[in-house]
Formats: sequence, C-alpha cells, structure tokens
Amino acid sequence: MRPERILILGGTNEAVELARTLTEAGFNTLTSLAGVTAAPHLPVGEVRRGGFGGEEGLAEYARDRNLRAIIDATHPYAAQISRHAYEAAQRTKLPYLRLERTQWRAEPGDHWIEVASVADAVAALPHSAKSFVTIGRKEVALFFARPDLHGVVRMIEAPRVPVPAGWTLIRARPPFSLDEEVGLLVHHGITHLVSKNSGGEFTRAKIIAARERNIPVVMVARPDKPTPSFSSPGDLVAALRQLLSP
Repeated sequence: MRPERILILGGTNEAVELARTLTEAGFNTLTSLAGVTAAPHLPVGEVRRGGFGGEEGLAEYARDRNLRAIIDATHPYAAQISRHAYEAAQRTKLPYLRLERTQWRAEPGDHWIEVASVADAVAALPHSAKSFVTIGRKEVALFFARPDLHGVVRMIEAPRVPVPAGWTLIRARPPFSLDEEVGLLVHHGITHLVSKNSGGEFTRAKIIAARERNIPVVMVARPDKPTPSFSSPGDLVAALRQLLSP
C-alpha cells in the first residue's frame, strides 16, 4: 500500500521539520516552495518550486496529484497563499491544517509600538530615527521613501530597489546570537527596531537585544489566517492521523 501523499506549503524551518516528522510517521511528503529565496533549506521528500495560479490552480493540482491533505507551513505573514490553500482545501474537500510558530509576547522591559501594517510602522517612526529594519525585502522601499529616515536593513536576498545613501544593507541568514545583535545596535547607533512578529527562536535575539539596550520596537502584527493551527509538528501529525482515519 502506497503511503498517503501530503502537500506541505513550505519555505520555513517549521516546514522542513514537519516534512521529516511526517516522513518518519509513514507519510509521503510533497513540499512546495514559492521560490522567493534563491537557496532555501530543502526538506526531505519530493520538492516542487513555483506558484499554483491561485486557489483554482492549487485545487486542480491537489486533484491531479491525488493528495490526501494540504498543510500550510508558510511564513506567518504569507497571508495570500494561506487563503488560497484554505479555499483549495474547501473546494477539494481535503483536510487543511496549519503549522505556525508561536508569536512573541511583550515582556517586562520591552517597549513595543504595535502596528497593523508595514506602512503603519513607517509612520510610527519619529523624525530622523535611525532604524534597524528586519521585515524582509518586499516592503522595504516604504522606509527608503521617507528622506529623514536612515539606518540598517537586514534580509536574506537583496532588495529589488536601490539602497539610498544613509542606509546600510546587511544580507544574512538567521540565526543570530544575542551578542551579535547587541553589537549591531551599538555599532550603528540604532534608535528603533522594526520587526514583524514572526515568532520562534531563530530571530528572537534582536528582540532581547532591544530590551537590553532600552530601544523601542515597532512591531508589525500578524495577519489573520485560517484555522486550525498547531505550533508543534507532533501535534499536527496526531491531528492529521485522526482526520485521515477511516
């Protein structure tokens, strides 16, 4: 009997861990990567790259490949693909489950300015703030458009827009140590940290560093996503087994 094929919408460390957990549990995994990162950490099992063409394309793909479930393990801020995955699962009557790392919570000593969007984060920065911006490359141009702002932007891939004078581009892949993050804040004279509430341990050191240096954090809230969601691969696999039981 062939193992049941499970589609994982990946691109995160959690997706890599989930593919391994599912494979060890006897499932046949197929991980889809959007292709945003040039050299991603590849999971075990079959891998495909590129989009599906919206929810209809994903539903058609699920039927063609005889999938048994769609698991959304994309980045917490990848709202569009999560909506498409949920709607495709509804169309094909397949189980939809979401694996998402637990978001950060403000702790004593933190000074968070919580905002709903990246545009709101730009507006929340005071005049002439020297910011450490860690939101990825897609919306970084919004910060560059404010001529009074300057600082550091860090991302894995280079931005698609020129980096203006007064800004320093750092291309690096997490994790980062607390000493590294504190050193960066001090070296560049950072006055504000701008971050999405990605959660997890890989990039959490910057939040702790800002707390230690008494630096305000402009925190972009997560978008709403479909449920159910799990923070542990083991819990998700247990729920999936129940859903697929005859």
